[in-house]
Amino acid sequence: MFERVTHVIRERFIVHVDGHPVEACEGDTVLSVLLSEIGFVRQFELKSEKRAGFCLMGACQDCWLWHLSGERVRACTERVSPGMRLSTSQPGSVR
Repeated sequence: MFERVTHVIRERFIVHVDGHPVEACEGDTVLSVLLSEIGFVRQFELKSEKRAGFCLMGACQDCWLWHLSGERVRACTERVSPGMRLSTSQPGSVR
């Protein structure tokens, strides 16, 4: 599990991932929030195994998530914002 190396005082707020509230801090990337709070980013499409991203820097395309509007988000480069609502599977898809 990932954890913060230093604790800097920053605004804390809630984002929602698959309908579940997750605590985040101002300036965090979506990936850092997911790995430190949940421990994974998403699941394989065809298996129940969990994915944690691969390169952690935007090159591998392994950390795609979706805003509930359907817009794709790369978790390693997208910063969280208060009230953000994300899905680990494409909205409207069958899992």
